[in-house]
Amino acid sequence: MTDNRKMHLKFGSRAVHAGERPPQRDFVPIATPIYAASSFVYDDLEQMDAALGGAEGVFVYSRYGNPTVEAMEAVVAALEEQEAALGVGSGMAAVNLALLACCRAGGRVVASRDLYGASVKLLDAIYRSLGVETTFVDILDMEAYEAALSQGNVQAVIAETISNPLLRVTDIQAVAERAHSIGARLIVDNTFATPYLVRPGLLGADYVVHSSTKYLGGHGDVTAGVIATSSALRAELNDFNKATGGIVSPFDAWLVLRGIKTLPLRMERQCRTAAFIADWMLHHPKLEWVYYPGLAGHESHQTARDQFPKGMYGAMISFEIRNGNRDSVFRFLRALEMIAPATTLGDVYSLVLYPIMSSHRALTPAQRAEVGIGEGLIRLSVGIEDPVDIISDLERALDAI
Repeated sequence: MTDNRKMHLKFGSRAVHAGERPPQRDFVPIATPIYAASSFVYDDLEQMDAALGGAEGVFVYSRYGNPTVEAMEAVVAALEEQEAALGVGSGMAAVNLALLACCRAGGRVVASRDLYGASVKLLDAIYRSLGVETTFVDILDMEAYEAALSQGNVQAVIAETISNPLLRVTDIQAVAERAHSIGARLIVDNTFATPYLVRPGLLGADYVVHSSTKYLGGHGDVTAGVIATSSALRAELNDFNKATGGIVSPFDAWLVLRGIKTLPLRMERQCRTAAFIADWMLHHPKLEWVYYPGLAGHESHQTARDQFPKGMYGAMISFEIRNGNRDSVFRFLRALEMIAPATTLGDVYSLVLYPIMSSHRALTPAQRAEVGIGEGLIRLSVGIEDPVDIISDLERALDAI
């Protein structure tokens, strides 16, 4: 209905309908618009019927698909060099959806013991209550990994490219080959590395998961997730997601889409700054350990060199205060002036996190000790600030311990 045809309507109706659903224009906007619509209408009911039936490239309801979300999915699929991608509401929604597509009651998951704390809780509590058992294993120990696979009925393997928070690097190709040899699917969380450093799907991962809240969005203003995979597996995931409703909003998808445009620039700077800071930390007398895959002494350094061809090792550093405990860590955090304590990472801002208080709070002290997370461990997400300012802030805070 054109606006002229709406003039006969009463004022209240005109307020609702005037200006809406304009005719198609003959231009293309330079940037993808935010399609903030819950549903889409068609003059041709046959086309609407096709849309409801799942026809590709046709939209009818934003829980099923949205043009802005589709644009974000397309760029993630392109960067990960996968056929397709599916946007969801958060990184944990992405992890859960990938597991949901793989797992059935009576089955098993083999998981890296170094997973993010919420992923451990998801598997150890929620999926266990649904009849899916999980074996946690040191994913860098191939003998232990193969022993876990040999226990039978493994439906999925899940690991992180760079683990949280000790930054251990998974040999994705080796893990994928062994998983596929027994018919299991491999889920790889690539949040810390991003496709700028490595593309796990090319190394055999069936699902590449991201918390888009982190490096893909990059500006601390969005919560979202995404899974890159094959077209067939994407269709399966979308069927699950339409039923469970873990969608990403068009506005959040647009923020991720905008953030990705500067991902290469940000990662280049952040990785180089992180390498500089890690080398400085290595010689600081108040630090017991520095965890950074770019350091020759890191247990995963060779795997990282082989797997990250750009010669960059990410922008995350974890470090342990000598004889550190909760009190000394809190003194350090309070003394920071520029770097902010926050429960996230991958932003333009440099951020620190205390794992036992935040990311791995859900783990028991025994579980944290098993994976090497001590009371003095701090995780640093390096931002895009001047490296000199970052180091000055860290040095000031370490002096306060």
